This record gives sequence, C-alpha cells and structure tokens, in this order.
Amino acid sequence: MKFFQFIFLLTILNFIQTGRSHANISGPIQDPEQQQLEWCFIFSNLLGFNMQYVTNPRLYYNIGDWMGTPYKYSGKSKSGIDCSGFVCKMLNESYNIPISGSSRDLFDQVKVVNTSELKEGDLVFFKIRKGRISHVGIYLGNGKFAHSSTTRGVIISDLSENYYDRHFYKAGRLKK
Repeated sequence: MKFFQFIFLLTILNFIQTGRSHANISGPIQDPEQQQLEWCFIFSNLLGFNMQYVTNPRLYYNIGDWMGTPYKYSGKSKSGIDCSGFVCKMLNESYNIPISGSSRDLFDQVKVVNTSELKEGDLVFFKIRKGRISHVGIYLGNGKFAHSSTTRGVIISDLSENYYDRHFYKAGRLKK
C-alpha cells in the first residue's frame, strides 16, 4: 500500500511543481530550500521516519528529481542511469563530493560499517551477479535506500525486502 501512496504523492508533487513553474512566470520563484524541505517532508512521512533525523534535505530533493528515471547501463543522464551513476550523481549534487566509478570502484572508496551504524548518505552494496559486487544504493534511513533498479529505474527500496536482504553484501561510509 505504501508504494501506491508514494507514487500518488510524487504525482501530486510533480503536478504542483509543474503548475508552479507555469504560474510563476511573472510571480516570485519558490525558495530552493523550501522545495528541498517539501521533498524531505514527503519522503520522511512515506518512509516512516522523523524529519528531524534528516541531515541533508538536498539529498531528498535530488532523489525526487531523479525518481522514475529509467535504468540504462553506463547511463548518466535523465534519459537513463545505472546504479553507480545514480549514486555518484547524488553524492556530487547533494554533498559536493566529486566521485565516479562502478559499484566495485565505489566499494573500494568506503570504510565498511555495520548496518546498525548506517547513516543518511552511506552506501549499501549488493552481490547480485556472479558473487561479485554488482549493485549500489544510497542509504536514507529507517532501512530505506535509493538506487537505480534494472527493472524499475530510480526507486526507493527497503533493505529488509527479500530480494535485497538475500543479495546484501556490506555497507560503507566514504573515507575522508
């Protein structure tokens, strides 16, 4: 049920933002920080955690901006993006961390952390193909992470879902 609520709210928010962009041609432009807080509020309610635990509202705004972007191997644009490209975009656009590489390359740039220590912005890695690291996502909180799925594009999933629980490898925090 939450998935459909999430899609419904994203559709409403997109409609509101589209309406604003047309309505604001001669009016005031909405404050970017306010837009980030709106996305943050929507995500925190849908994902089931208190907004006070959100440390970077820009991350949620950026994820919202990329939601539904289709998966494309080695893609790095709104016409298609893969999992590592998406994570690198989020780290760059949300934290000003210029980073690139495959999911395996990203794993080499993190310090492994226990799942009980995960914080917003940490990375989660999965061994899906041939027993090697082949998927990565960015952790949001409350067991949720954003990633580019091969079948559904940019989405938010839960680490406890059977598929991700079965293929989960390790979590990590970028080395300073």
